[in-house]
Amino acid sequence: MNPTLIVVPTYNERENLPRLTQRLLKLPVAVDVLVVDGNSNDGTGEIAEELAVKHPEIHVLHEVKKNGLGRAYVAGFKWALEHGYEFIFEMDGDISHNPDDVPLFLEAAQKADLVLGSRYIGGIRVMNWPLKRLMLSRCAGKYVEWVTGMPFTDPTGGYKCFHRRALQAVSLDDIRSNDYSFQIEMTHKLWRQGFKIIEVPIVFTERVAGRSKMAGHIVGEAFWMVWRLWWQNGFRRRPRVKT
Repeated sequence: MNPTLIVVPTYNERENLPRLTQRLLKLPVAVDVLVVDGNSNDGTGEIAEELAVKHPEIHVLHEVKKNGLGRAYVAGFKWALEHGYEFIFEMDGDISHNPDDVPLFLEAAQKADLVLGSRYIGGIRVMNWPLKRLMLSRCAGKYVEWVTGMPFTDPTGGYKCFHRRALQAVSLDDIRSNDYSFQIEMTHKLWRQGFKIIEVPIVFTERVAGRSKMAGHIVGEAFWMVWRLWWQNGFRRRPRVKT
């Protein structure tokens, strides 16, 4: 077993999953991969099982139904903690997150509890997004900062590396949200406890194969979640513990 686990939620990613796992297994650092499949109807789960038979570094969890990104990650995080992994990644299954950035995250994680991949440090690093989607993302980040006080440029991003001790400090059964709001909630829970969080620059490339999972309810959930987090933090816009 390697000390690093990449958790990859999938739903109908049969075209992307083999290419993604191939790139991950060729990295200069050794990693394990956990595919959490949301009962895909295109055969992604079966492909994941075939890959696991060929490669002992690949593991698979099957959900009975598609429960959303947040629930998939919670299941993956619990599995990672049960199996003793030290560094646990979030990574999209559509190759929009560059696997070659994993060593950069791991280097930063030596001095942090959570490493966030940012699309907006020192400029915009997003490829092939329409202007409307880009503006939504940027406005969402500013909105999160305005309500919660978190000083991060990309709080809705989904490319992250958690140190084991950080995930152990979060009650995963109490996580309520999915999608963008899940990303915000996890980061906020650690930030308000005083854990060290840093950002590293990444380039985000919109998927080539498959369909985006973006939907209107995702935006609505995130809109209200930040106010709940502000309330949970005692109406503070700063951590409860100084970092």
